[in-house]
Amino acid sequence: MRILLVDDHTLFRAGLKGLLDGMLPVSEIGEASNGVGALEALQNGKWDLLVTDLNMPDMDGFELLRSAHERHPDLPVLVLSMHAGGEFVHRAISLGAAGFLVKDAATEELRLAVEAVARGEVYLSPRAAKQVVAELSRRTASKPAGPAAELPERQREVLKRVAEGMSTKEIAYELGLSAKTVEAHRARLMERVGVKDIAGLVRHAIRIGLVKVDLE
Repeated sequence: MRILLVDDHTLFRAGLKGLLDGMLPVSEIGEASNGVGALEALQNGKWDLLVTDLNMPDMDGFELLRSAHERHPDLPVLVLSMHAGGEFVHRAISLGAAGFLVKDAATEELRLAVEAVARGEVYLSPRAAKQVVAELSRRTASKPAGPAAELPERQREVLKRVAEGMSTKEIAYELGLSAKTVEAHRARLMERVGVKDIAGLVRHAIRIGLVKVDLE
């Protein structure tokens, strides 16, 4: 696995590089201090995963996400940030991030997040997941729900678990399905409700009352 790390703190990059090198079968770990350097590295090399901070000089993580998604749409991106507010997480996911992890996460959670995102799954740390769902709840609370889409029972079960932040593997295990079947249900759900990402599915689940969030 070839990983590109983007953070403006040299010591943090060095520490993270050491952790990743010790816990995962990585063949190369590249480094950049901001979005400009990251885009240059992406242009000049082939990477399997981009791990980036959000708050950086010259070109921040949000602009990097936008540009990287446009130029390298198949590259999985994990955001690693000290900010876990709903607006930060929601914006990062909307711009193409597949995962969001807070910097005070445990070492084991870092491994889980990297592996999940590298596999093409979505990973949100528990704190980030709670914040983004709360943010989506606030955004949709004042909008009329409209008629709820009539979904087959199995698709409703999958949608509910996606909105609760479960991974494909976890959903498959709980429902007694294969991972490919879960992915097929998720793809049909996106097509059916007219969305293109996980955040859109979460919004729809909240809108039709499939999941509830305690905002207090």
